[in-house]
Amino acid sequence: MNIKKIAVIAGDGIGPEVVAEGIKVMEKAAVLDGRISFEFTHFPWGCEYYLEHGKMMADDGIEQLKAFDAIYLGAVGYPGVPDHISLWDLLLIIRKEFDQYVNLRPIQLLDGATCPITHGTKENIDMLFIRENSEGEYAGAGDWLFKGKQEEVVLQTGVFSRKGTERIMRHAFEVAKKEKKSLTSISKGNALNYSMVFWDEVFEEISQEYPEVETYSYLVDAAAMHMIMDPGRFEVVVTSNLFGDILTDVGAALAGGMGLAAGANINPERTYPSMFEPVHGSAPDIAGKQIANPLAAIWSVSQMFDFFGFEDIGENILQAIEKVMTEGEVLTPDLGGNAKTNEVGERVVQLLK
Repeated sequence: MNIKKIAVIAGDGIGPEVVAEGIKVMEKAAVLDGRISFEFTHFPWGCEYYLEHGKMMADDGIEQLKAFDAIYLGAVGYPGVPDHISLWDLLLIIRKEFDQYVNLRPIQLLDGATCPITHGTKENIDMLFIRENSEGEYAGAGDWLFKGKQEEVVLQTGVFSRKGTERIMRHAFEVAKKEKKSLTSISKGNALNYSMVFWDEVFEEISQEYPEVETYSYLVDAAAMHMIMDPGRFEVVVTSNLFGDILTDVGAALAGGMGLAAGANINPERTYPSMFEPVHGSAPDIAGKQIANPLAAIWSVSQMFDFFGFEDIGENILQAIEKVMTEGEVLTPDLGGNAKTNEVGERVVQLLK
């Protein structure tokens, strides 16, 4: 039996509600398969913890998390705690300390999901975004000078190291090569004359090592247009932290909404635990009402199984999600239904093979 230790940070708002359903699916899928089991340890970190203790996580939180095989995160953010604190003092610390430099965001239109564009189909909305997750525009480098004075200046510095840029591109090329798909780089080299020119040059260099992978390169504004007008041209996509953050939300809209948006923060070397999460946010306005859509949280569970090498279980979970969608009988209000969060989770469990 392959036993995996999972750190659970349910977090804020609807986080605990959707994570509970994800855990339910994890446990059922493991029992049905018989090759893997889980040990869960729950941590109370998040905005409520901050309001009580003045910090988003325990002082030795990173040391505690090092002992786990993976982290399952619900959501971060709540009124009363500034967004830059809730993000930088928990989520981004984990990503950076554990070198989770690969962010995987599947943009896949499932049967039963509503697409806002008339020409959107399951065949042409099927892409994987590989977002650089450790530096770039979210490196946290900069300064705030002459604060409060007329001469006030703020500097936000994008950090693009050769190591960081090469490793995310090699990872993307390896994925494209394995899946026999094209790879598209998205940048803004015409305007960002240092960072994105460097990005484009490194992409060209690395592409020489993978002659079998068909490549494309788009400016981010053109890419945003093409995602709407011609989404089928994108298969595997590699892009920077900021551009990936924005464009994957465009992709989420194409694929049925944020309630279906899953994400994985991966340390490919497995030196540290990786982290899996729905990316819909904490939605405090609907917290506690049991109307939050748990399918994104369950989809991130599918990603976790993939990461552990049980791709067949991950695919089984994804098929169960799709079956819930096509049945159309047990869906939360955001998908046009009237089911409760726990009822959707129960239905996914029932449909697991």
